[in-house]
Amino acid sequence: MQTGEEKDQFEVLESKVDSLIRFASSLKKEKESLLEKLSIQEEKIADLSGEVENLRAGRDKAKQRVVFLLEKLDQINLTS
Repeated sequence: MQTGEEKDQFEVLESKVDSLIRFASSLKKEKESLLEKLSIQEEKIADLSGEVENLRAGRDKAKQRVVFLLEKLDQINLTS
């Protein structure tokens, strides 16, 4: 048979195990939440990267157009 002291030690151990299980469960939920947030942020980064690329392409096209128009203006000045 168990003595009162052994029973108390088992109750303390059981309490600590239960606490550890709750803590592990809490960490698992926090990890899932953080992974979801990370996924959302990665999607935002991908979207913003796409926007940056589109803006760069538009800027490059605008530069080419300006250069083309300046060349046309130079041709007008040469023929005058």
